[in-house]
Amino acid sequence: MINEFKDFIAKGNVMDMAVGIIIGAAFTAIVTSLVDDLVNPIISLFMGGIDFSGLGVRLSDGEDGAVFAYGNFIMALINFLIIAFVVFMLVKMVNKVKGAEEPAPEEPAGPSAEDLLTEIRDALKTS
Repeated sequence: MINEFKDFIAKGNVMDMAVGIIIGAAFTAIVTSLVDDLVNPIISLFMGGIDFSGLGVRLSDGEDGAVFAYGNFIMALINFLIIAFVVFMLVKMVNKVKGAEEPAPEEPAGPSAEDLLTEIRDALKTS
């Protein structure tokens, strides 16, 4: 059983996945910093410094009562949309750079539409 586990861990897929998770965690920190430190302040500037995180409805009396904090959800949703857009732009940029390095494979040359129509016409004449 230990040998099977060693074989499983040594497989390339598991190692690739581990590297992907580690790189993903580092990339998450970069994107989060980009959004929190650069993008959100610019958006806050245009929105007049609005922060929804304090919005909520107290569900019970007293200081320690339950709060329906919908403002935190709104802020999380806004941050998600900003992060998703930033990641989209980064992926688009990487794909553009990759496309510049690797030329697109040429499509195989085939008969033109005119050649195919001529063949069909000739086939209909002979039958």
